[in-house]
Amino acid sequence: MELKVRLCVLLLALSWCVTLMGEVRAQEETDDSELDVEDEVGDMGEDLDLDTEAEEEQEKAPTPPPAPAVTYKAPEPMGEHYFAESFDKGTLDDWVLSKAKKDDIDEDIAKYDGKWEVEELKDNKLPGDKGLVLKSRAKHHAISALLLRPFTFDTKPLIVQYEVNFQSGIDCGGAYVKLLSQTPDLDLDQFVDKTPYTIMFGPDKCGEDYKLHFIFRHKNPKTGEYEEKHAKKPDSDLRTYYTDKKTHLYSLVLNPDNSFEILIDNTVVNSGNLLNDMTPPVNPPAEIEDPDDHKPEDWDERPKIQDPDAVKPEDWDEDAPAKIPDEDAVKPDGWLDDEPEYIGDPDALKPEDWDEDMDGEWEAPQIPNPACESAPGCGKWERPMIDNPNYKGKWKPPMIDNPNYQGVWKPRKIPNPDYFEDLHPFRMTPFSAIGLELWSMSSDIFFDNFFITSDRNTAEKWANDGWGLKKAAEGAAEPGLVSNMITAAEERPWLWVIYVLTVALPLVLFIVFCCTGKKKPDTAASYKKTDEPQPDVKEEEEEKADEEEEEGEEAKGEEQTEEKNSDAEESPEEPAAKEEEEAETKEEDDDDDDDDDKTDEKQEEDVLRRSPRNRKPRKD
Repeated sequence: MELKVRLCVLLLALSWCVTLMGEVRAQEETDDSELDVEDEVGDMGEDLDLDTEAEEEQEKAPTPPPAPAVTYKAPEPMGEHYFAESFDKGTLDDWVLSKAKKDDIDEDIAKYDGKWEVEELKDNKLPGDKGLVLKSRAKHHAISALLLRPFTFDTKPLIVQYEVNFQSGIDCGGAYVKLLSQTPDLDLDQFVDKTPYTIMFGPDKCGEDYKLHFIFRHKNPKTGEYEEKHAKKPDSDLRTYYTDKKTHLYSLVLNPDNSFEILIDNTVVNSGNLLNDMTPPVNPPAEIEDPDDHKPEDWDERPKIQDPDAVKPEDWDEDAPAKIPDEDAVKPDGWLDDEPEYIGDPDALKPEDWDEDMDGEWEAPQIPNPACESAPGCGKWERPMIDNPNYKGKWKPPMIDNPNYQGVWKPRKIPNPDYFEDLHPFRMTPFSAIGLELWSMSSDIFFDNFFITSDRNTAEKWANDGWGLKKAAEGAAEPGLVSNMITAAEERPWLWVIYVLTVALPLVLFIVFCCTGKKKPDTAASYKKTDEPQPDVKEEEEEKADEEEEEGEEAKGEEQTEEKNSDAEESPEEPAAKEEEEAETKEEDDDDDDDDDKTDEKQEEDVLRRSPRNRKPRKD
């Protein structure tokens, strides 16, 4: 009980503190409003000094903007690489805009006339950091650049990485790159969707389908034709990367052992093997179904058939309805048979422009009948429908196993004439350029820090110098958890109660239950101060002694009886002497009983003096 009282007092104190904080905040807001009013009054009285103050403000020098928490420095490629572009020069000198048109579409949208610009992020945390920005909506965009030298797939891995920021979100469109195959007729001015590429990699989204493409074009060694191979879809949820309006680093790592990894912000989101995790598979099956094989006409694929010997029972009524009126139903009292359920709105007016010749006769809209609101119902009463217990439906013969069942027919297998086995799909077509060929319904897609290399350390260094700085700047600019909580509480003051209870209540409970406890009370003292019964050990011992004494007396009486019997048998001629002895024995027993009674009374008085509320009745 004492613990509960303490806990209630502490909770009441917390509630009082929260209330006091709310009153203080309300008082501060009131003071602010009073200050605003006083300022307005003062401004009205100082209209004559406005010109002077304006001149003084013009003479004051503007305050410089606060220095950024992270200083930007353009990344520099260190080590072997094939392509590096940070756009910090502010130009597109090394890039080529496509002048081609798409085939098989309308002339109005066939041109690659989408605009590209080199500029900083809208919400830029690193002054001086620039990137390539897709500026147009609902247009085709194509831009490309040559590598320092072509990349050949041999014994070194391929690492491709770049940054993307969907500044305005993304509705439908892509932000993927294409690694253009090295061919004699490669012309970047005519870069279109059908330009041969070796790998396509990057984010793409339309509707609620969030994709991260990894596609490579594999050459059939038999036919020489190329076929696109798509990586499996990542298991992780990619929605956040498309909607948070932050800069993310997309990386693709291909290894000579045919393994691959796809990373976002240096975190693996997809991985696999080119031989096992691509669709369709790199290598075709060794056997295929014979296209000339046909199912025989008498082939029976039915596992179950209707029993031909079954007969419909004579009492089967197929015409019985599924529902019948409930004959036990009774019309409720107060049912209004003459009142319609809906009536014309009496307050409705015919529109002034209503033409009965063109629109027909005007009728007021129907509304529920007010008279039916207090009644159980209106209109013609009909019995409710219930399930028909005699309904069986249409009779059908029961199904039995088909004795002629032959299984599901499949064409026979034959060797695949186009079969081949390529155990090294990593050895793809070399590529010599990188390009962006996109259609997007969203604008302001930001690209930055393209990098292609075969050295992991070099790629990590480039990522840390570019994307790492952006991440650090965004983290420094973002408010901490405490700031976010305070801001939310300023908008919703009731959150202060939750904060206080969340922090203080566990602390209070910990102190109450762990730092305090009940002391074991002194037994003797508690019995003296309270009315609780005290076990009387002495009394129990006395009762036990009484029982033993009674048993001894009974045994003694039995011995005396036996002695009397034996004496009677031995000396029948002395009855008088025996009677005298019995009388003496009886007197002695009476004296003993008197002594016992006096002893019991004395013990009872001691018990009553020691514990008057625990007196027990004496046993007779």
